[in-house]
Amino acid sequence: MESHIAPQTEPTVRIDALETFVELLSRVEADPSSDAFYSRLCEATCRLADMDRAVIFRYDGARRRVRAAGSFGIPLEAFADAQVTVETVPVARESLLEDRVIEISSAMAEGVPDEFKDLIRESTLVCTPMAAAGRWLGVILSDRGPDRPPLGDSERYLLYTLGKTAALAAFARLATNKQAQARQLQERMDLAREVHESVIQRLFGIQLVFSSQAELSPAARERIGAELQAALQDLRRALQRPLGRAAAETDTTLLEEVERLRREHRDLHLTLRPGSEDVFIPHDLEPLAQSVLAEAVRNAHKHAGPSKVEVSLEIKDEDTLVVDVINDGVRGKARQHGMGLKLAALEALQVGGIVEFGEREPGTWRVRLAVPLDRT
Repeated sequence: MESHIAPQTEPTVRIDALETFVELLSRVEADPSSDAFYSRLCEATCRLADMDRAVIFRYDGARRRVRAAGSFGIPLEAFADAQVTVETVPVARESLLEDRVIEISSAMAEGVPDEFKDLIRESTLVCTPMAAAGRWLGVILSDRGPDRPPLGDSERYLLYTLGKTAALAAFARLATNKQAQARQLQERMDLAREVHESVIQRLFGIQLVFSSQAELSPAARERIGAELQAALQDLRRALQRPLGRAAAETDTTLLEEVERLRREHRDLHLTLRPGSEDVFIPHDLEPLAQSVLAEAVRNAHKHAGPSKVEVSLEIKDEDTLVVDVINDGVRGKARQHGMGLKLAALEALQVGGIVEFGEREPGTWRVRLAVPLDRT
């Protein structure tokens, strides 16, 4: 294994490399999806460092797991079922901890999971950390064929620099998302202020009149009715704003997530109730449904000991999508529900739905999402 060493005979920063990097990333504007962004980073790595293939692994907050976020020269689908963590891929942990580029030949593949060994059987794998200021964003795994010479110091240092540049680009993307979240938070604060100033104040005045126990004249009653009507109108107008965060977009489906979670948490014996696979979930409801599923499964894995977890989908009354996640492993007194399900319930409210959760019967815990399909 080799680390990066800054070459003494070449500039440590190549302007043409940075220009190529920026030019590739600028194309993402036409398709702002995360996969397109990180695939461009992989393409830049291959073009600038003369590598054949590359894939980026990073933590995806929306899916609550490490996944392949982009690739170049190899289909991203090849890593769809990959179970990647710093524990299962020691070379990634070593690269991030030591902040260095690590090169692994096929003869040194003991640190690579079995599912990836075929990818480096006849090539050299290079692990580049995407880290800056002590924060880990992910790793870039790239390779080149056996007919190519080993990496030189300048190439390793270039890869190291590209890893830092990729981390910078990813940080900038995260900062943009944080700004959007800050704007959303400000909108919620404005909503709370508007409700307080226009609705609560009106209701407070009406409450004072009623609490005085004075005889109300017809004019006073008419005034109270007008104030109540105005308060209701103000409340309706205010509630046209979003009530909270929206579920993060995903590029998968609920049924695909059930399959992935079944493989990831084999101890939960996750099952899909027969007939559920025929239920159609509108695209705009997929993120919410997946968010509820992920949180329910996470809680079952962390706080219960179920013999099985059953997921069911159905359409009730022809216009309501219902998703149930039931586990039979409640041990002792049911714990207080956490923040994840509360946030999911808030997300559901924005589309007219509800999230219910609790002990349905002794030892059985159910999380249910019910949302109308016709929300016009």
